[in-house]
Amino acid sequence: MPLDRLLRGGLWSQGGNLTLRALRASHRHPFDPRFFSGNAPAAPAELPVLSPPSVAGWLLFSSALVFAVIVVGGVTRLTESGLSITEWRPITGILPPLSQAQWDEEFEKYKATPEFKLLNHSITVNEFKNIFYMEWGHRILGRVIGVAFVMPLVYFVARKKLTATLPIQLTGMAILIGLQGVLGWYMVKSGLEDSLMETPGAVPRVSQYRLAAHLGTALVLYAGMFGSGLSALYDWRYSKTGTWSGLKGEGTQWQAVLENPQIRRFMRYSKALTALVFLTALSGAFVAGLDAGLLYNEFPLMGGRIAPPQDELFSREYAKAPDGSDLWWRNIFENPTTVQFNHRCLAITTYAATYWMYHMTSKPALRAVLPPLARRMVIAAWAMANVQVLLGISTLLYLVPVPLAAAHQAGSVMLLTTMLQVLVSLRKPGMAAKLWRQALQAQKGKP
Repeated sequence: MPLDRLLRGGLWSQGGNLTLRALRASHRHPFDPRFFSGNAPAAPAELPVLSPPSVAGWLLFSSALVFAVIVVGGVTRLTESGLSITEWRPITGILPPLSQAQWDEEFEKYKATPEFKLLNHSITVNEFKNIFYMEWGHRILGRVIGVAFVMPLVYFVARKKLTATLPIQLTGMAILIGLQGVLGWYMVKSGLEDSLMETPGAVPRVSQYRLAAHLGTALVLYAGMFGSGLSALYDWRYSKTGTWSGLKGEGTQWQAVLENPQIRRFMRYSKALTALVFLTALSGAFVAGLDAGLLYNEFPLMGGRIAPPQDELFSREYAKAPDGSDLWWRNIFENPTTVQFNHRCLAITTYAATYWMYHMTSKPALRAVLPPLARRMVIAAWAMANVQVLLGISTLLYLVPVPLAAAHQAGSVMLLTTMLQVLVSLRKPGMAAKLWRQALQAQKGKP
């Protein structure tokens, strides 16, 4: 096809100089679909790098590993195994004790902790092994995530298979993985301090603030990996077929959809709801850190009332400042009753907001313009919200059994996953995907 005919097709106005250079390259060399595989060394240099499906697969697999470590971390907390390993040895700690002498040595270290002295002073070495292996498995999985993420990242960067914006984003995630290890030990260390022995009525456990920070960082990592993986996959499909969010055609439908005022309002609402889901999950860390789920094991009432008495919700016992100026915030974050009440309120609000999002999509005006994939993801989010509510209520009524509580934590991540899918399904294609799509259309002779 003559190059001037391609230019008359309007591609110059859509893609600018970069597209013109790409078309000149394709004019010199017939368009080779292998360029999309990322394996051909002779891809046109003028076109930007578009991440191949292998990058999307790696990111989604990495997010699955983070999902697993969040669940394992929850089980570790529920089984009170997190304080069984009293040292942080990033390299030598890979191997567990291999002889009876080594087990005895680890057990002696554990005997010096407040948890053993106050709670577990009667356990045997064999019982200690059970909680040790749970914490050890959690730490090993964290190391596996680091290796499984960093090594492919180095490879993909070296082979130049990452879209322009990805290297910086993914390097930030790699750094965050390392910081997670440091934060995890910082959290565990809070439960090993001897000062706990001097506090009347103290229970050996990690700081709820550090636990929330540890979980929050893991959720940010998960969202980053999962969202980036989905985006890379959808960009690839768009560049190859022109399909966007379930809409098939010439690849330009997304412009009209995303410019629609109703879609813009829906996107703002979806983003706010995603933030609310994240906040609700984070509040669950405070519930776990303070064992607040063991109070008021009924629903929807608390002690026969909608809310506990005000003097219980904002007890002066938690204020440390002489003038009581810290009364409000300390009760919000340190009073188990208030923490459970707040989590209930956030969970109910999240459930209602998810229903409203689902209800919005049933209105003819929005339903007519919302893409098929986005509609399916909204239905998935509403379904997951119902499952999560049932898990949360069951966990409360049955006094926080480990299987139900672990499923409830996993459910919070799944609900966040469905909301991320809603957002990504309404994301416009990346610049690289759009340019590859234009070049492919031009090569096929489409105006």
